Amino acid sequence: MTLMIGKHSVVSIHYTLKDDEGQVMDSSDGREPLAYLHGENNLIPGLESELQGKTAGSKFEAVIEPKDAYGEINDEFIQTISKQMFQGVEDIEPGMTFIAQGEGGQQRQVRVVEVDGENVTIDANHPMAGKTLHFAVEVVEVREATPQEIEHGHVHSGGHDH
Repeated sequence: MTLMIGKHSVVSIHYTLKDDEGQVMDSSDGREPLAYLHGENNLIPGLESELQGKTAGSKFEAVIEPKDAYGEINDEFIQTISKQMFQGVEDIEPGMTFIAQGEGGQQRQVRVVEVDGENVTIDANHPMAGKTLHFAVEVVEVREATPQEIEHGHVHSGGHDH
């Protein structure tokens, strides 16, 4: 019997992700396939909905708009702060990333966008926010999740527990 991808399927895929210009941003090429638990928000929503109902051996291409991927760019996540906020860091360069702690204690990765004297502009948007994503996908395997995988909300590699 051929299993179709649905809630609580463990799915293994090979994929190549490109941007609008055709540049490869990520790929499983040369690596193990990506395994995930379907229906548990382990993938971006647009890709997960494209995979719904597919079977092992399926190959397809999908274009995922920002709203169904990493969201639009949120201007509130871009701010200029004082260089003094980076205690113990000598040279701050555009492209560097840091973990910042928000008011509620949550941690968020921020990227340095610009350094102007004592002012540092940081961006806490996901690096792929605002981007349309182009996926080429091959479904390698589909199986039913174990009770432990469903309980934990993710795949256990090789079927092993934690």
